[in-house]
Amino acid sequence: MAGISVTLDGDNIQLAFQKGEQSTAVVMDPHAARSLVKALSQLLIAIGESTDESDAMEEMIDVTSPTIDIGMDEHGSAVVALQAGPLPPFMLRLKDDEARHIASSLLEILNSPRDARISLGGH
Repeated sequence: MAGISVTLDGDNIQLAFQKGEQSTAVVMDPHAARSLVKALSQLLIAIGESTDESDAMEEMIDVTSPTIDIGMDEHGSAVVALQAGPLPPFMLRLKDDEARHIASSLLEILNSPRDARISLGGH
């Protein structure tokens, strides 16, 4: 099973890849990360995965839910229910390791100083 994770590493962004027993990580400053996003978008356009250039740089969709519900489904999996932008309400069913990864990543972001978060693009 291949996996990709993106995390903060101080003021930089770490992009890690894992397939089977092999793993690789790359640490980039924000400028290098933006360049990578642009390059990947251009490649997707070139292979026909994007219908027009506006698809190349997908925008973040703001959550518009009055509430974000977190709970468990009938199988004991973590579930997050919310609405984002013009999308209809939806639920995300997460495996335990995915839920832990999201929780620890959010805690890392929230525990970082506000000025560090703003310097990484305001996300």
